[in-house]
Amino acid sequence: MNKRPQLLSYIPSLDGIRALSVLAVIVYHANKLWLPGGFLGVEVFFVISGYLITLLLLAESEQSGSVSLSQFWMRRARRLLPALWVAVLGVVVFASLFQREMLGTLRGDVVAALLYGFNWFQVWNGTSYFTSFEFVPLRHLWSLAVEEQFYLVWPLVMLVVAKLGKRKLPSVGVLFFGMSVGVAIYVAMIYRSGTISTIDQTPQQFMSLFGHSVSRIDFLFLGTLTRSGGLLLGAALAIWWRPWLLKRSQAGSDGSLFDLVGLVGLGVIVFAMFKFHTVVEGTDAGTIGYDFLFRGGFFIVDLASVALIAAAVHPSSYIVSRSLGNPVFVWLGRRSYGFYLFHWPVFQFYRRFAGIGLTPYEFVVLVLIALVFTELSFRLIETPVRHGAISQWWKKFRAPSYGSDAVTRQRQILFVAVFSLLPVFGVVSLVTAKVQVDEITQNLTDNQQNIVDLLDSGATAAPVVVSGTTILGQPPADPGSLDGRVIDILAIGDSVMLGAANVLTERGVTVDALKSRPFRQALEIANYMKSINRLGSVVIIHLGTNNTVDAQTLDEIMVPLKDVPLVLFVNVHVPAEARQNKNNLLLSEMPSRYENVKVFDWNAVANAHPEYLYNDQTHIRIEGQKVYADLMMQAIGRP
Repeated sequence: MNKRPQLLSYIPSLDGIRALSVLAVIVYHANKLWLPGGFLGVEVFFVISGYLITLLLLAESEQSGSVSLSQFWMRRARRLLPALWVAVLGVVVFASLFQREMLGTLRGDVVAALLYGFNWFQVWNGTSYFTSFEFVPLRHLWSLAVEEQFYLVWPLVMLVVAKLGKRKLPSVGVLFFGMSVGVAIYVAMIYRSGTISTIDQTPQQFMSLFGHSVSRIDFLFLGTLTRSGGLLLGAALAIWWRPWLLKRSQAGSDGSLFDLVGLVGLGVIVFAMFKFHTVVEGTDAGTIGYDFLFRGGFFIVDLASVALIAAAVHPSSYIVSRSLGNPVFVWLGRRSYGFYLFHWPVFQFYRRFAGIGLTPYEFVVLVLIALVFTELSFRLIETPVRHGAISQWWKKFRAPSYGSDAVTRQRQILFVAVFSLLPVFGVVSLVTAKVQVDEITQNLTDNQQNIVDLLDSGATAAPVVVSGTTILGQPPADPGSLDGRVIDILAIGDSVMLGAANVLTERGVTVDALKSRPFRQALEIANYMKSINRLGSVVIIHLGTNNTVDAQTLDEIMVPLKDVPLVLFVNVHVPAEARQNKNNLLLSEMPSRYENVKVFDWNAVANAHPEYLYNDQTHIRIEGQKVYADLMMQAIGRP
């Protein structure tokens, strides 16, 4: 009995879309200044996945009358698991050999990655996806976790759809589209604008998940439900836009219109990738989320992706399908899964911290290294496993062997034993490793005892009027700790200054430094200290590492500080962030407008002496802290 011909044949142009999407993500991961919206490539992947998986299940149900859950899940397992296991094992082995101090903190990531729950692991633990100063070589696996969770549930949905019959399919497509719109509305309603800080300072930016407080923006960006909009929209397209039906319908006769639709969709995606902001960014008011992204931005990209996919699979499309289906794009698209898996660990083991932007030269070299791993995985692991190589080898291995076959088997056993030494060593090292705090975190923790907290959000003080605006000054957490004295040298800073607090206090400086502090808090501190007449001879301000500042805020800060003999602004060194140059330019203009202002060019010192900095290229090592403090004291005339 002849088998019925396959309804769904290979569509090269979809691999072309995959290639462009993965390139966008990788460029963003390399240096987000190059493509600030490159993370949207993941959203395009979601739409493609929703479309293709639904299409495959529809084709199977039309051919056989049902959906085989076991066969679907087995195909997915063969496609996804081997390369994932190799990538995760490679990370473990590399870390056990070269960065053993990270193994303890890596253990939870590995377990979450192998269980395809990395997105919820990050949400639950509060290890924000957006933190720049962290070493997380498996962070990118959150999106694969979302897709795998979809793959577990969706065949069950399509099994029910198959039983409804073909006549109900258009209504099912409407339902899927409505569900996607519902997800977009839910995300917009749950999202909160405004500053994002700790749960005590910004409780509205947190929510309860099974009684546990989690970051609202992490929940929305990483959550399976909240990121399912693209998957559902792709599924709706699959219901309405099945290639085997298009070939027989009037809609499949003229592709010129759909070429135009596809080009518009591609244009919208490219425009969004260049114009959309980073998901969270530091501003004058503090760290904020990208409002538009969560209030329709994702849905617009999903619609544009639908338009592009519809044109790419159209049987009469010429421009879109042929340009996207070129051999280079197809080659990369077929390897996009492995490329995505391997590029991020390669980037991270080189630069250590997620927020460090690569140079073009570094990018090219590291991408080539990632492509080597990708090709090896594709040829030696992914393709053989998909074609049943493991089961065939196991069947042959178990069969009785004599003579040369027995020798071959012994060599195979020896090869496997030798090859397993490093993985076993890595796994044992991971399991037995102690959790160690990284150098930067340890340094900041040690210096907490060397600072004075001048702000207490639970109390209020007499209002201070600045430029016609009433701002509440805030009393110190422990008013008695100031002993009624004037603070001769007051330093206000963020985590960079916090790391050097012990060295500064040794030189007679009173330090109030806080991680991720926005410039606006310097205004609050200055207002309060002015209101109680505690400002002395010098005020030092080193802020802007995590946030931008504007000229108006700087002018407002100078109102309570106008009678201070010397105000020293320290410029910032954050080479991976666009705000570095913006902030430093504004600070450089201050001495021309205020006679009592000087600027200490820490950025120039850090550029000339990178050895003073930790691997994140921002926070200061112990040897650099002494130079930092000494140069600062020289700048205020107190060497």
